[in-house]
Amino acid sequence: MSNTERTDVLVVGSGFGGAIAAYHLAAGGADVTVLERGPWVKSEEFEHDYLLGSSFTRIFDFVVGNGMAILGGNCVGGGSNVYFASMPRAPRFIFERHGSIGRRMWPAGIDRDSLDPWYDRVVEAMPVVTQDWNDVTYAGGLWAAACNHSGRTANPLPVAVDVDKCVNCNFMMAGCRFDAKRSLLFNYLPAALAHGATIRPLHEVQKLTRTEDGGYRVHYRIVDEVDYRVLHDEGTIDAKIVILAAGAGATPVILQRSEPELGKMPHGVGRFFSGNGERLNTAAINEDAAREVLGLDRGDGVAYEAHAIGRGPTVASWDRLDGSLPEYDRYSLEQLYFPPGLGTILAQVPGGSDPTWFGPEKRAWLERWKSWLTIFTMSEDDNEGVFGPPPETGNSVRVSQQMLARGPLSYEPTANTLNGWAKSDAEVKEIFEKDGIADVAPWTNDVVGAYTVHPLASCRIGDDPETSALDDGHQVWGHPGIFVTDGSAVPGALTVNPAMTIAALAERAMPGIVRAAQERGVDVTYGAPAPDGSTSARRGSLHLVPGLVGQR
Repeated sequence: MSNTERTDVLVVGSGFGGAIAAYHLAAGGADVTVLERGPWVKSEEFEHDYLLGSSFTRIFDFVVGNGMAILGGNCVGGGSNVYFASMPRAPRFIFERHGSIGRRMWPAGIDRDSLDPWYDRVVEAMPVVTQDWNDVTYAGGLWAAACNHSGRTANPLPVAVDVDKCVNCNFMMAGCRFDAKRSLLFNYLPAALAHGATIRPLHEVQKLTRTEDGGYRVHYRIVDEVDYRVLHDEGTIDAKIVILAAGAGATPVILQRSEPELGKMPHGVGRFFSGNGERLNTAAINEDAAREVLGLDRGDGVAYEAHAIGRGPTVASWDRLDGSLPEYDRYSLEQLYFPPGLGTILAQVPGGSDPTWFGPEKRAWLERWKSWLTIFTMSEDDNEGVFGPPPETGNSVRVSQQMLARGPLSYEPTANTLNGWAKSDAEVKEIFEKDGIADVAPWTNDVVGAYTVHPLASCRIGDDPETSALDDGHQVWGHPGIFVTDGSAVPGALTVNPAMTIAALAERAMPGIVRAAQERGVDVTYGAPAPDGSTSARRGSLHLVPGLVGQR
């Protein structure tokens, strides 16, 4: 393949940041091409097992670095196919965080009030619904009961789930085959296709170079559909605007690899990575205590045994999301189903002998699997992750034909990050071990280091090129026409699930990207409704972009 193709806008990645950009630009009249590294898996192809070659291993990437492992989506629709569809907004105090730089890390133009109209657009587009207690799973109810028993509160989460379609199959992370989870396959992406966008799966972008007309040439390789270690043909596409949305574990690597030909990248590219302060604890529920202390009864004398009933996080305790608390003392605690495999390997035996995650005591511990409940901490870390030199291709060196790889990220948690983990561990233990409800222990970090399913901040927005990679319009400092709209643009940990904030920031960035495209000669306007044609949230945000709006 030798001929270079052309498009107005080239989008790298089809998760939240890429899908939202593709939709708005295509709806506005631009010629849009989306390159996605992973496969395109349809609803009926999502499989309910964890075997090699199933949808589970095809659509996930597990990249192990030095001190941090990242679990993320690798398919058309990105993380929205494998996420738990929890869509809370970031707490107000998050936008005032100082983090490791000692002053406000978010751009001056963004706070919770200014972001709310863009959150509203995402709520309408997905859509996101607020659950009541009749919607939550039995496991979520147990977590709420335990919180109440210890004097704490808990809340059903807002979710992008059609609860009437959900069958609680518990294979939410392998992709939803019942069309209950509102992934991007049901809103932004089909709307982008309807407006003429092109999506190419199994295309891995390697680097960008500059064209003579001031645009960019995107260099890609075709990925083998079965063995992702094998790369086939290479190709190039010229674009006037490039939007990087390959995820916080891949976007900085593409920019690093492009630096020799594009010129020096800003200091924030590949630095300030955040794992969203994530941490997991596993509790083995004492069935007698659940019955006698919490008053639970599923019938036939069974109090709980509900670990395999659920659809991901449905209930969270937000008592520590208190802006008056010191930074690094704030976190949320979510009830979570984590499937067999990684969860069973990394869980530790409470009070066990070293190694606490392996051996005869672990085998006995696993026999209590049916009564397990996992609690997910999201806290404030210190943006201490740094990417090393990029690998020869992609963002990692693949170890197996799918899913497992080694990446260049290094992460050594600071005392601030360790403080949040220690306090959340202690609180989970206090909640569950009161009156013997459960035995509880955190997952070990001895095997793959820390871990995250919500990588953030590796190319973050900011007002200072010394501590960020992007201006507050998401354009790479010093490289006009290159934008980043995925989780890497978020400045730091959010203490809650970040999909809603990543999507809201992408929505907020779109008017400025449309304006930049117009300045480069692209015939495009801004002002599309929600993907289903709804216009309520659009009316709430259009006044923020006067003079730009146009309709086709």
